Amino acid sequence: MQRIKSFERDAILYVIATPIGNLKEFSPRAKEAISEADYVASEDTRTTAQLLSNFGLSKPSISYHEHNEQEASVKIISLLEQGKKIALTSDAGYPGISDPGSILIKHCIEHDIPVSIINGSNAFIPALVGSGLDTTHFYFHGFLDSRNSLKRKELELQKNRKETMIFYESPHRIIETLTDMYEILGDRQVSLAREITKLHEEYIRGKLSELKDIDPTTLKGEMVVVVEGNKEIKVLSEDDVINIIKEELASGKSKKDVIKEVTEQYSLKKNYVYALVNSIKG
Repeated sequence: MQRIKSFERDAILYVIATPIGNLKEFSPRAKEAISEADYVASEDTRTTAQLLSNFGLSKPSISYHEHNEQEASVKIISLLEQGKKIALTSDAGYPGISDPGSILIKHCIEHDIPVSIINGSNAFIPALVGSGLDTTHFYFHGFLDSRNSLKRKELELQKNRKETMIFYESPHRIIETLTDMYEILGDRQVSLAREITKLHEEYIRGKLSELKDIDPTTLKGEMVVVVEGNKEIKVLSEDDVINIIKEELASGKSKKDVIKEVTEQYSLKKNYVYALVNSIKG
């Protein structure tokens, strides 16, 4: 067990959410944390420098992106162990959420270095709340694979989820993705949010059959796609799950693969499926 109080040491990693469009959403606490920091680590140091200049801030920068995460993490950990304060930012939104950051955070935890999250802008929460779909339970997936065959496999694994599902997508792939969702998930309610917090913020709500036929030239900016969960799936009894497992095993799949697929497809607990798989003799 590990217990770390964030503000009892000099060294700390501030993980700071940055505006996703509207600069007014950069909080006073975020500005204060950056003022206290010795360095700012970010994906694109030029973008971050421009952001900070809007608030009269300037700090020595460290380049930290998906192609140098391990190498940069070593450098940042070394500075933190010297008692430095580091602010980790994203180009937009939260570091670690569909952006680099999780590796550094993990390394900090392994080295007993405090990590404090500075709240701020995020794309998927506003998109979910504004969708009009069920917010009681939801599943955040982020970006689907850019390769169409793998993307369709990912969607196949999610089609039985009862929770509202949230995906990120880029404008040049959005129609293809909406079409794949329609073909694999069926004609569900969907909300597409784009340009969140910006001047041209827009929510497009309807059925997948409608949204897949939208003129793609009218869709610009990063997209958040919020899709209704599977409302037709029945509650599976233990016998139902065992029969599904037996069918999957009979098809030649390994126990490991069956546990993974049944857990994901039917939103079941892994330990529960594991126990059922191992209870089947032969």
